Amino acid sequence: MAQAKKITLYALTVFVLYTIIQSPERAADLVQIGFEGISSAAQAVGEFMTALIN
Repeated sequence: MAQAKKITLYALTVFVLYTIIQSPERAADLVQIGFEGISSAAQAVGEFMTALIN
């Protein structure tokens, strides 16, 4: 099981590096989309907590 996890992590790392090298603009877009999603989720949680208090 540990061997499969290590191989999967290695393959994922190689894929990410390949994507960044092959198309840095696309990789930057994907990172930006990811951070925007995290930011939106955090904002929604904050609004929910505020609504609970009020």
